[in-house]
Amino acid sequence: MSVGLLLITHTGVGRALLDVAVTTMHGCPLQVRCLEVGTAADPDALRELGQEMIAELDRGAGVLILTDAYGSTPSNIACSLRRGRRTAVVAGLNLPMLLRILNYPTLSLAELEHKAVSGGRDGVLRAGCEQATV
Repeated sequence: MSVGLLLITHTGVGRALLDVAVTTMHGCPLQVRCLEVGTAADPDALRELGQEMIAELDRGAGVLILTDAYGSTPSNIACSLRRGRRTAVVAGLNLPMLLRILNYPTLSLAELEHKAVSGGRDGVLRAGCEQATV
């Protein structure tokens, strides 16, 4: 039994990151769904859809919800879904975070939440690239 993964992001963000991660890893070891939030979206309707996705993804180990920008509409929807469920929400979704999570598919919800935060944080660094000469 593994944790389900729900990406709640602005349109295109979650799907693009998931596509890159799945291509990089040659597969996806977790059950994942993407809920995209457009500019004209109805938050109440998306909240209902999110609840349905969580019910589908939760096979007993819970659901980790990743969202792109804390305080945005996708983040607010994600946080509203956390009430009364076996869920955890992490904001600041980036590719290193997603790859880290997908590399540890057997961890518990709490452990995956920690890996998400550390993967996202550790994946942001100053790249000391030398300027190429032409």
